[in-house]
Amino acid sequence: MTIALPKMKIALLGAESTGKTQLSGELAAHLRGQGKSVAVVSEVLREWCQREGRTPRPEEQLPIAQEQERRVDEAAAGSDIVIADTTSLMVAIYSAMLFDDGTLYRFALERQRGYDVTLLTGLDLPWVADGLQRDGPHVREPVDALVRAALEKAGVPYRVVYGQGAERLQGALAAIDAIACNQAQPQRDAAPWVWTCDKCSDPDCEHRLFTGLLRR
Repeated sequence: MTIALPKMKIALLGAESTGKTQLSGELAAHLRGQGKSVAVVSEVLREWCQREGRTPRPEEQLPIAQEQERRVDEAAAGSDIVIADTTSLMVAIYSAMLFDDGTLYRFALERQRGYDVTLLTGLDLPWVADGLQRDGPHVREPVDALVRAALEKAGVPYRVVYGQGAERLQGALAAIDAIACNQAQPQRDAAPWVWTCDKCSDPDCEHRLFTGLLRR
């Protein structure tokens, strides 16, 4: 079951090589199979790097972040459900890491609050080189930590999605259902949705668990 709001924007965030693009395609296929109008917005930063053959300079980061969100808005105007294969928040995080420039965070987090669902792809998938954009497996944990810290500081609820293949898709669909059900309740009865894992309500505990599994 997937209970979608009349209009829904779903954001997929996560470090490199954590399955965002594959998951966005699988989610779209599943929701279209239910007769829903779905648009997928691909990663502008990746597109830019492929076109230019290099990493963007500091002054080029904000236009990329703005273009990412412009495309989401454009897609939302014509579709009931938009799945963003990353958002401007990832551009802000990479800009801060590479250039010690945190000026994009305000714009990115403001935009992130406008998404109905924020899913963070977990680190349990093996890292795969792509020959262009990816820096290496050592970057994934710092990026993952920065995403979590930014979302938590801004008060943006999120859920981490783990698992291989169909399990990962089902985890994402369960998260969407939980958030959609919460938001569909009458306002007087709706409690703020907060992130929880299957075992407890401590994201740090969940993070340590899967980090340990990766190192075995």
